[in-house]
Amino acid sequence: MLLDDAVRSVGRKSVSPLNKRGQHMTEGDREFAGSIPEFYDTYLVPLIFEAYASDLADRVAALSPETILETAAGSGVVTRAVASRMASDVHYTVTDLNQPMLDHAAKRQGPDERITWCQADALDLPFDDSSFDAIVCQFGVMFFPDRVAGYAEAARVLKPGGAFLFNVWDHIGANEFADVVTEAAASVFPADPPRFLARIPHGYHDVERIRDELGRAGFSRISITTVEQTSSAPSPRHPAVAYCRGTPLRTEIESRDASLLGHVTEQATEAIAERFGEGPVSGKIRGHVIEAAR
Repeated sequence: MLLDDAVRSVGRKSVSPLNKRGQHMTEGDREFAGSIPEFYDTYLVPLIFEAYASDLADRVAALSPETILETAAGSGVVTRAVASRMASDVHYTVTDLNQPMLDHAAKRQGPDERITWCQADALDLPFDDSSFDAIVCQFGVMFFPDRVAGYAEAARVLKPGGAFLFNVWDHIGANEFADVVTEAAASVFPADPPRFLARIPHGYHDVERIRDELGRAGFSRISITTVEQTSSAPSPRHPAVAYCRGTPLRTEIESRDASLLGHVTEQATEAIAERFGEGPVSGKIRGHVIEAAR
């Protein structure tokens, strides 16, 4: 199974928090099943995740930690980036709730005595208090069923003065391909538009809310930096396929009318071509990078 950062189950499934619109997060919002992971890994990871993984890894390396924990690691795009920057004596514990994801990440990483792979729930970590100098999580907290609980667990296992580094996407309007694809899907289903991308990956962008929830979890020093990158693809169809077939947006489309998945993908392709051109395309992506200390 090929999965990466956003492709994960990251917390207790019994919890169903309210999203921004007052709606409960559904199981479908966290479900990356069937052929979604293959499209995700092939199309979406290089499109939007690799640049932010490199940025996050640079920030972790600048702290020179001796012990690092990664939560909700998926199949390891950040793991590979962080490991490439670590000294030989650093100990790196990589976790995810899903064992097949960890197996895939370990296989892609290859033998590395510095890394311990451990199946673990980010909301209920099996580690002693004050165990790590740094914790990293790439685009995972948006999927936490209870973010304050997840942040509190990070605070608990951090050493005094340790750093928790993670990133989240900014609002969907600042992420051009995702915005265009969402509007294209809405044009096919105007009475019940699929809004997964706006609701979940791009639904946790309020920096004051993030500060408040981190503070409630025990963090007192919080720095938030907005980072804009460029997302590039060889054709308009590439980002259309990435989002329509490589995320739970596909589940939303198919729940409305499975026969229209191809049509929505074509509508998204045409909308991207109209806005960005017929050849290789580039669009803006923007996220927030958060560093918090106890």
